[in-house]
Amino acid sequence: MRISLLDRSRTRSGESDAEAIATTVERAVRAEELGFHRFWTAEHHAVPGIAAAAPTVLLAAIGARTRRIRLGTGGVMVPNHNPLVVAEQALLLEALYPGRIDLGLGGSLGFTAPIRRALGRTALGEGEYPAEVEEVRRYLDGRAEITPRPRVEPPPVFLLAVRGGLALAAELGLPAVVGGPLLRDADRLDAYFRDFRPGPAGSAPYLVANVDISVAETPERARDLLLPEAWAYADSREVGEFRALRPVEEVRRLLDGTSRAKKLRAVDDWMDGAIAGTPEQVEDAITDLFDRTGASEILANVSTYDRKEVGSTDAFLASLRTP
Repeated sequence: MRISLLDRSRTRSGESDAEAIATTVERAVRAEELGFHRFWTAEHHAVPGIAAAAPTVLLAAIGARTRRIRLGTGGVMVPNHNPLVVAEQALLLEALYPGRIDLGLGGSLGFTAPIRRALGRTALGEGEYPAEVEEVRRYLDGRAEITPRPRVEPPPVFLLAVRGGLALAAELGLPAVVGGPLLRDADRLDAYFRDFRPGPAGSAPYLVANVDISVAETPERARDLLLPEAWAYADSREVGEFRALRPVEEVRRLLDGTSRAKKLRAVDDWMDGAIAGTPEQVEDAITDLFDRTGASEILANVSTYDRKEVGSTDAFLASLRTP
């Protein structure tokens, strides 16, 4: 099993953003010690509860503390940036840490209308995102009107399956990162493999399954550990922010005290898309996920209030992975 980690620099109640970012760096160091294949960071602008907005900057810091593990952006949201700048930052990371950088690209706009206005992009026209992805690739490959620096071997590009990213990845012959309900959409997953067009280097389909995972001694405890993130997700649909993670016991009280059916359904829906259970149950579920989706790699979200529990799940997942 090839298993990697995605870290969104989530804050906990009473914790500063700076503390959350420092913890992300330390977790990456530990991920390398455990033998994980990749460690990816994400881009979220001005969202309370998520401390890091610039994955390329954060990866520069992580790269300085690690030596072998691959480092990736999960991802850079192309509509928020000039394609030339995206390429320049990726090439600079590759120059600093040769052969260790992955450039994950996505097409999401800012989380709320004020954020989208601040970023200068409130909507995307038809075809704009694919065109900008291709522009990034031209800069990386040296096929554009100008040549960005530093001139090094470009890092591999992955597409996140948002804004038609899965079909676009098939069209362009690129690896794809898929999460959420799309992991249960057999028709669209099959279409990625069926419609994949190998690039000039003879690339083959490569699917990365992004999933939330929790491991504990009992199934009940494993599901409880997911509640802080599930509640934050449901809350975000109403308030437009991912609030800091709260202790499991506090979230249970909030769940017991709400009569909002829509919010409870959102919690249940989020939980249904995750993998949680005993070590044996989680191993079986991951094996099934590989078999069912055709994925070549798991990109695991491991997020709960208790950071010791995060470390325990990380260690278990590392025990499953194969080189």
